[in-house]
Amino acid sequence: MPNYLTSETQPRMSQFHEDTPSARANVGAPLPSKAELKRWRQYLANERAEAAVYRELAAHRDGEEREILLALADAEGRHEAHWRELLGEEAGAPLRADIRTRALGWLARRFGSIFVLALAQRAESASPYSSDPHATSAMAADERIHEEVVRGLAARGRLRLSGTFRAAVFGANDGLVSNLALVLGIGATGVSSAFVLFSGIAGLLAGALSMGAGEYVSVRSQRELLDASNPDPDADKALPDLDVDANELALVYRARGMDEAEAERHAARVITRIHAQGAPLTGPVGTIDDHEAIGTGWGAALSSFCFFASGAIIPVLPYIFGLQGLAAVIVAVVLVGIALLVTGAVVGLLSGAPPLRRAMRQLGIGLGAAAVTYVLGLAFGTTVG
Repeated sequence: MPNYLTSETQPRMSQFHEDTPSARANVGAPLPSKAELKRWRQYLANERAEAAVYRELAAHRDGEEREILLALADAEGRHEAHWRELLGEEAGAPLRADIRTRALGWLARRFGSIFVLALAQRAESASPYSSDPHATSAMAADERIHEEVVRGLAARGRLRLSGTFRAAVFGANDGLVSNLALVLGIGATGVSSAFVLFSGIAGLLAGALSMGAGEYVSVRSQRELLDASNPDPDADKALPDLDVDANELALVYRARGMDEAEAERHAARVITRIHAQGAPLTGPVGTIDDHEAIGTGWGAALSSFCFFASGAIIPVLPYIFGLQGLAAVIVAVVLVGIALLVTGAVVGLLSGAPPLRRAMRQLGIGLGAAAVTYVLGLAFGTTVG
């Protein structure tokens, strides 16, 4: 069995390549404990699995994103080699990765989606290497930087998803909370279950239509504002006839945020290219294109309508299946509570925040609003009685 480095016999290494078999052989370090061997084997398994996750994600992409993901897989391979060399003959049969990494691999093989990148971002942020004396400082730094790399990749997906996703999340949450509040508030007055059911269905349709129409108007208005702010594509045609001495193109760049000196230099370069090549290489200014982030009006409206309806139907389900009174209320609250936990956790995952905290926050807000209307319904029913 080879000798091993420990924090007591060897200073913490600043570079991965300094930890080599020959370096360890020259140090009469004590043998590692069973707990250390077990931990190193788990690290080894996790690194192998994480490299596989990045390769699976790369298989769903092309171009620059694919290259970045493959480079991350190579980095995890270097970390794997570190633990394999430390273990030596004690590496034993390959272990299974931890549950989190295995779940990542399963998702990556089947979806390769923004959800996987968001989970990978959280996994990189939870690396134990910064506090483990047997991991090099370079490895700990790698993991910290990997988190930022994955954050950058996930940001691209979040940007593409944010418009429709915002409408979907708000729609589902509003449907859950508003219709549960409606159903509980009306039910607490003592009216019949049939009346509660029809009120819930009416609330579902009214709310879904209102949400869809509101999202359509909101997104369309935002896109129209962006269109009004984007440069005129035909403005390029005027560039060859600009007065070279006055060079009013610099004013365009200054209006877009450049300082005076930078605007003058950039405008001079553009004018020079125009006269040298006959046409500008680029337009007078870059476009302001946030359309991808806000989505389309119809997409936001449809998402909002469908998700509001899918959320609003849940508190009505007990009444649809014939439950009445307190039993229907309890089932509706439990079903909505589960749905709120799920939507909160999903938002947390996609935003890179702790999913449990987001889930509990969503649950607290939703059930709190429903409780208020239920108490008001009880009070109103008592007054009428």
